[in-house]
Amino acid sequence: MQNKILLDESRIPTHWYNIIPDMPGPLAPVINPRTLQPVTPDNLLPIFPMAIIEQEVSPERWIPIPDAVREIYRLWRPSPLYRARRLEQALGTPARIYYKYEGVSPAGSHKPNSAIPQAYYNKLAGIRRLATETGAGQWGSSLALACSMFGLECTVYMVKVSCTQKPYRKSMMQLWGANVIPSPSITTAAGRAILELDPDSPGSLGIAISEAVEDAATHEDTNYALGSVLNHVCLHQTVIGLEAKEQMAIAGDYPDVVIACCGGGSNFAGLTFPFIADRAAGKEVRCVAVEPSSCPTLTKGVYAFDYGDTAKMAPIAMMYTLGHDFVPPGIHAGGLRYHGESPLVSQLYHAGAIEAKAYPQTACFEGALLFARNEGIVPAPESSHALKAAIDEALLAKEEGKEKTILFGLSGHGQLDMGAYDSFLSGSLEDYAYPEELIRESLTRLPKVGG
Repeated sequence: MQNKILLDESRIPTHWYNIIPDMPGPLAPVINPRTLQPVTPDNLLPIFPMAIIEQEVSPERWIPIPDAVREIYRLWRPSPLYRARRLEQALGTPARIYYKYEGVSPAGSHKPNSAIPQAYYNKLAGIRRLATETGAGQWGSSLALACSMFGLECTVYMVKVSCTQKPYRKSMMQLWGANVIPSPSITTAAGRAILELDPDSPGSLGIAISEAVEDAATHEDTNYALGSVLNHVCLHQTVIGLEAKEQMAIAGDYPDVVIACCGGGSNFAGLTFPFIADRAAGKEVRCVAVEPSSCPTLTKGVYAFDYGDTAKMAPIAMMYTLGHDFVPPGIHAGGLRYHGESPLVSQLYHAGAIEAKAYPQTACFEGALLFARNEGIVPAPESSHALKAAIDEALLAKEEGKEKTILFGLSGHGQLDMGAYDSFLSGSLEDYAYPEELIRESLTRLPKVGG
């Protein structure tokens, strides 16, 4: 069998899969941060187009993908599924390892799967500009790409430490016409408030979200676009898992375990939700979310209502959280920096439908090095977390002497992350486990919802 398993572009999914009808129990309400009452569509109209709001709450299992979106998807979709035979040989494992590779998109990651439809729906709604945040730069570059394709202006609030660590991500956004602002900034009231308290703040996704939401809410011609966490973003990403299921069938195989890195949840949702639907229907398949030990949302956070941003402007959602004012350490080299987790992913984890693991970054980079030297692709630091878990699963199969089929998401390439790889190769990359006492302190400031 060939290592690469492809589909014809005519097999690009025609519908996104909406997991909401198949969730274990009803969803918790999303709360308005000002009134502490459930959010209504009118509350969201200042920052989202109605088409996105409808997708966020839709009870329909299948949502049609507009032809204009599928036409742009054709630039890189279907993305390839690979059998990692050389990695299998290097590990000496009886396991079969497959990876779904999203690094073939123009932006080099899975993020355009949602950026394209978000820009499309905003263009239809007559919006002139989109404001957003970005951590490692994958989402910001993807939205910049999408806005350039639909003739929209784009403002990206990029976490300041990432802006320094990943200058070429900033360059890519600017190449596609975006205005990139290091966050926290003096551009918004939220940013100025943070800088007043901490002039040297490295920034966080929570802070950058506050700035982007404020920007959108205070300009009539501007909407907000989010790259992860929310239901509609998870929905758009399911093209990954839908394609992977069909490609696995072509290979005559089916995964025992599906693994994806997890920050806000969109990448994990995209690959695993179609398989979680199989699991709900009685199929035996494990789904594992992998996060950094420096931002251990699922593995060390609490399941509670929390704000989606630092300035308490974004809606309050029931999710696993480290506290909305959580700031990850500056030495953390990859993305996956968000304080909270997708409410959908959080509910699945709370119900025991999925598993979660956390790894230190040097162990992930060691796995990335092994992968690059055998499979040839340099993984994004975010993707290396899923890769590390896949290697551990393969080694466990070797130890047990059992065959196993492993599927993991290689959600992007690391060719713009050479600074992090330089640090790793020189021995200067440090591990960091976020202290329990800082997490406990942050959690004392959760909003009081529902008594």
